[in-house]
This record gives sequence, structure tokens and C-alpha cells, in this order.
Amino acid sequence: MSRHERLALIERTEPRLSVVRQCALVGISRSSVYRRPVSADAEELALMALIDRQYLARPFYGSRRMTAWLRTQGHPVNRKRVQRLMRLMGLEAIYQGPRTSQPAPEHRIYPYLLRGLAITRPNQVWCSDITYIPMACGFLYLVVVMDWFSRRVLAWRLSNTMDAGFCVEALEEALERFGPPEIFNTDQGSQFTGVAFTGALEAHGVAISMDGRGRWLDNVFVERLWRSLKYEEVYLHAYDTVAAARAGIGAWLRFYNEERLHQALEYRTPKAVHAAEARPVDMMDIAGAMTTSPQAQQQQQVEFLI
Repeated sequence: MSRHERLALIERTEPRLSVVRQCALVGISRSSVYRRPVSADAEELALMALIDRQYLARPFYGSRRMTAWLRTQGHPVNRKRVQRLMRLMGLEAIYQGPRTSQPAPEHRIYPYLLRGLAITRPNQVWCSDITYIPMACGFLYLVVVMDWFSRRVLAWRLSNTMDAGFCVEALEEALERFGPPEIFNTDQGSQFTGVAFTGALEAHGVAISMDGRGRWLDNVFVERLWRSLKYEEVYLHAYDTVAAARAGIGAWLRFYNEERLHQALEYRTPKAVHAAEARPVDMMDIAGAMTTSPQAQQQQQVEFLI
């Protein structure tokens, strides 16, 4: 069991076992339980929840537009505050904007390998991404590893920090269970550009592909997964604990993989398509049908079932 999985077992409000005793039982230090992101008060958590919902609906909103929108909702915030919250949540607009932050200088940025590529079989291309998960009194981050062809979620992890560790754990689980893909695609986040993550891929002979900055459509199927997960599960439950979040998200992802029928997969489930030799479906044709223009996207409101 990984460190993050053991941390998820700790219940700080459990009356029958102290935190010290729980830590001893699962073999982790007490200090790791209290490691949390920079504290956020109730007002900031409410703002972050609003930003998260609006970003799902308008992923082309940068900090300037998000600030203006929040003001129309009765929140007199300044742009600097919104920029800080969006950075904390790992959000940026989908269009190519000014480079307000640089990747870690020691991290290599790899080229994008999927342009014009017909993805016709399981385990040809995997992808990964991180999203913000609101809770009643805090927040978590969720990472998934997905097979691009079948859209099956191969592994996932929750974390209370944006370090690389939980991403590497999800990757290692997927590699152990399913073997390596030919190509692995991510964004340019430091969690994915670091040596721990890229080194694990290179050790398995996997070609590494990375999106252009702010290019939401380069990882379109994970972005659609986030939309469905949040509206069908996360926003309906104000999780009180990490354990509750883990249980709820885990149950929904099992439903997504094993029961949810996808129109683009000829009304089959991701697990069935991934496990079988399915008739090839060119996913790039579907992605190519989606415009990168924020204005056109807002007008058309094109929706694809995932």
C-alpha cells in the first residue's frame, strides 16, 4: 500500500483511536498527516468552488475574465487574488496566453506527438491529468491515467498536495497492471516533466508527448472525464473526509469504466473496449471536430458523450 493510500486511512476525528495510534498501525509518521496545502478560509473555499464550476463551463476564462465574472456574482475580488487561487487549483485558460510561469529549469519539455496520429487500438496512447476536488472544509487533487483509445481509467490517486509523488504512484500502478503504452501524453506541469515521472516512462521504453501550454484540447478526453465526474459525483457530495472522497470517487470511476455506455465507443463501456480487440475508431477525428476557438466553442456548445 502506498503512502498516499495509507494517509487516506487516517481519520483525525475518530474518537476510538488517536491519530498517533492510527499512524503507528499503518506505518506512517504523525507529521505527514498534518501536512496540508496553504490553509484556506471558508470564503476562499467558496470562491474556489465557484471558479472550479465556471472553469468547467468556460475553460477559456483566464484570471482577468474570471475576476470580472466573480464580480458579477457579488464577489469584489481583485485579479491578483484570483490568479493565486487559480494557480493553487492548477487552472489556466485553454488558449495560448503570455507565459506567466516557467517550467522548472531542470525539467525537459518533450514535443507533442499526437498531431495527425490515428489512435486505433488500446495501449497505443495513454494520457494523464490532475484536477481540483472541493471538499466541505478543504480540497484535494486527483490524478488519473487514461487509455486514449478506450477512455478507460487505468489508475488514479488522491493527494492533499500537488507534488509529483501521487502522479508517479498512479503511473506505476497502471504500468504494473497493463504494461507500457507506446506513447504517454501529458501537459507541461512540473509533476509530469520531473525526472521521477519521465524516468519511469523512459525505463519502460515509452515515447513521451507533451501538450502546448494552455492547450485544453490536446488532452480532451481527460477534460471531458473531469466534467462528468464533477457534475455527476463531486458537486453532489460535500466530502467531509479524505476517506469519503476516496470512496465516492472510486465508486463513480468503477461505474464509468464498467457500466457507462459511450456513444463514441458504439455504446460499449471503456473496460470492454480496452479489454477486447475492438473495431478501430479514429479518436483524432472526434477531437479534430472540436474547435480551438473560445468564441466558436462558446457559441456552438459542442458536447460529446464520454
